[in-house]
Amino acid sequence: MLYKTGVEYGDYTMNHVQGCSHGCRYPCYAFLMAKRFGKAKTYEQWCEPKLVSNTLELLDSEIPRYKEKINTVQLCFTTDPFMYGYDEICSMSLASIAKLNENAIPVVALTKGILPRELSGYSAENVYGITLVSLSEEYRVEAEPGASPYLERIAALKALHDAGCKTWVSIEPYPTPNIIKQELDTLLNAVSFADRIIFGRTNYNKTVSSFPEAKRWYTDRAYEVITFCKTHGIDYHIKNGTMLDCARPTETESNKRVLSHR
Repeated sequence: MLYKTGVEYGDYTMNHVQGCSHGCRYPCYAFLMAKRFGKAKTYEQWCEPKLVSNTLELLDSEIPRYKEKINTVQLCFTTDPFMYGYDEICSMSLASIAKLNENAIPVVALTKGILPRELSGYSAENVYGITLVSLSEEYRVEAEPGASPYLERIAALKALHDAGCKTWVSIEPYPTPNIIKQELDTLLNAVSFADRIIFGRTNYNKTVSSFPEAKRWYTDRAYEVITFCKTHGIDYHIKNGTMLDCARPTETESNKRVLSHR
């Protein structure tokens, strides 16, 4: 259940559900890998999540073995811990977080569902996040058909922030203008209360690949995120492969670049 992740900003992780009802069509990397290795034959099968019923027993067995090696455990990288409309998955996620916290292991959570308000009563070292790549409900229905509405997602995160919790936002996979025309600064302003923002490009998508100078465009958007975060005192991380492999400009040059693309 617990294992070291290869994700660049992760430590240990757990994925106590196979599949995900959110059915993201970016496409979803987790679904692509599950299909490749025979864990899900079809998209429809992937969208029917299966909970690992003995999750807590597995944690009881594994925590003593890995406890000294773990800095944090992320829920989750190949599924969603607070899957929209699945109370049994949310309950298991809460129980898992409680068990990890009881063993002095902080948790990092990420969801496209609704973060439960009761998380505010768990360890102050936990960090709670949402994925947010747009504010357009029309786009959400197309790209994340089973996920929670964007504004509800933000409201739940803001409630935890207001309760004193650490919060973060994953703006990945961010779509190019030939997928949806939108202003990144509008999205950033909607989550300006967050403690951290992670930004990354869309991969494995032919529409993005056909967008002229996509890598340059993503580089400019990354500078926009950096400038916004520096201005608002927000920690940030730009995913590997999002920016061109070139030296970063000075902060003044970064501001000029951002302004020229608004």
